[in-house]
Amino acid sequence: MGRISRRAFALGAGLALAGLTAGDAVAGGGHRHHRPRHDMRGMWLATVANRDWPSRPGLTADQQRAELLAHLDTAVRRKLNAVIFQVRPTADALWPSPHEPWSQVLTGVQGQDPGWDPLGTAVREAHRRGLGLHAWFNPYRVANHTDPSRLVETHPARVHPDWVVPYGGKLYYNPGLPEVRRFVQEAMLDAVGKYDIDAVHFDDYFYPYPVAGQTFDDDAAYAKYGGGFADRAAWRRDNIDRLVHEMAGRIKRTRRGTRFGISPFGVWRNRATDPEGSDTTAGVQTYDDLHADTRKWVREGWIDHVVPQVYWNLGFPAADYAKLVPWWAETVRGTGVDLYIGEALYKAGDPAQPAAWQDPAELSRHLTFAGQFPETRGHVYFSAKEVAQDRIGAMARAVADHYGRF
Repeated sequence: MGRISRRAFALGAGLALAGLTAGDAVAGGGHRHHRPRHDMRGMWLATVANRDWPSRPGLTADQQRAELLAHLDTAVRRKLNAVIFQVRPTADALWPSPHEPWSQVLTGVQGQDPGWDPLGTAVREAHRRGLGLHAWFNPYRVANHTDPSRLVETHPARVHPDWVVPYGGKLYYNPGLPEVRRFVQEAMLDAVGKYDIDAVHFDDYFYPYPVAGQTFDDDAAYAKYGGGFADRAAWRRDNIDRLVHEMAGRIKRTRRGTRFGISPFGVWRNRATDPEGSDTTAGVQTYDDLHADTRKWVREGWIDHVVPQVYWNLGFPAADYAKLVPWWAETVRGTGVDLYIGEALYKAGDPAQPAAWQDPAELSRHLTFAGQFPETRGHVYFSAKEVAQDRIGAMARAVADHYGRF
């Protein structure tokens, strides 16, 4: 089978680890050391475009809170131990942030106070249930449209229009600007300082996924800052390296014991591109297309865990689960970085997916296969809506087959 596109591959998402501690959120500078649980059993809770939560914008605070707690209760019922909660989906916030506006996924109006604190509640209630709570941030996405006038007037992207690049029908902060890198770090670290989160989580979006016929216009930034690099791609990778490396240090300084994990697209590079790459023919390669050297971050120990989105079935020709899991196991071996596999639960029972995903046992087979590798320390499921609905019983089957002792 030939190369396949991003759309055929996966829809986005996140990353993981779990803490053993439980308790209320700690405001300000309170610190607790969180011993990592290595048997990660997590789920992503996506808020962008109201994917998982809230079910729609404009619910009352009580309705939003009830839905959020129901997701946490579902995680407990499915014998999971961590929830990766998307709290900064589009350069906005699901907590009272001094840097960015309240997210419109809550009230339907960007910047409007929802009357409660979703992140603070999620941390407190997750810990009460014995769940780790990972705060999931998207560093650079500003909006799922290209009209800055639709952003609240005080939005940093309107205050600093030179920070923003329209591309592929969306707005992004320009990763090549040092002031952007500083700002997005401050915006994310505000939550780390205020809440006793167990981990900071980045998903797979760094430079945007390629869009045919379009160019990400960072010419001015490259002219100003790219002189010391072999080419624009090397400069872009350095920009993302700096974000990751700097965040790693700042998280540790801000809250001791809070971990840092990243959930990249499952293919670093194809073997045909790089002999050290995976035996795949993916249409997207993170190193080349997103300018994200995910393998380097593991090897340098900048992150505590990696959650590659291995969103394909066993035997899938272009990107075989049975080839990618061993590649990632080899990548983390000896580094001290924990490997959790991102699982495409959303594909189970979807008639648009290959026949393997119509079998309720496919997901369970993934866990059996990955369990052959001692480097595999757990799994994370995309995403909360499917964990609850479990269209064809794939999640229930995996839980019965693998989580009986928990």
